[in-house]
Amino acid sequence: MSDTAIQEQQLAPDFTLPAVGDESVVRDGQVHLGDLKGKIVVLYFYPKDDTPGCTVEACSFRDANHLLQQRGVVVLGISKDNVKSHQKFAEKFGLPFPLLSDTEAQVAQNYDVYKEKSMYGKKYMGVERATFLIDKEGVIRKIWPKVKPDNHANEVLEAVEALQL
Repeated sequence: MSDTAIQEQQLAPDFTLPAVGDESVVRDGQVHLGDLKGKIVVLYFYPKDDTPGCTVEACSFRDANHLLQQRGVVVLGISKDNVKSHQKFAEKFGLPFPLLSDTEAQVAQNYDVYKEKSMYGKKYMGVERATFLIDKEGVIRKIWPKVKPDNHANEVLEAVEALQL
């Protein structure tokens, strides 16, 4: 990890992004991370709406949402897709949490998850699947880099309990 990489126990970089979803979190079509102080936040970055791995991950958070909400956890999904794409994705799979649109990958860069990727020998820049658990004071308590989408929401729930957030 480089010296500039984001690390556990540091303040989460603040941001405001366009979003769709839960009106108690999305205000005027946006989510401002600073407005969520006092809540536990799961910020998960994913590559693309309605693709196999991203759908599995989103649905695992959807299925665990009731348990997460019982613990006061706010889930935020973030990708480079636009708001219209997020709206279709959320409606298609009944996603009850906000999806944030980082079309310029600025927030992904701030969280050090915008990386060079390779597919079929072709190199390109893209969002790496990663999750950040942020406590009520805005401090990153746990980072999951290179997330495997299966059962990820349960890993996050276990961490919330283990860290007694």
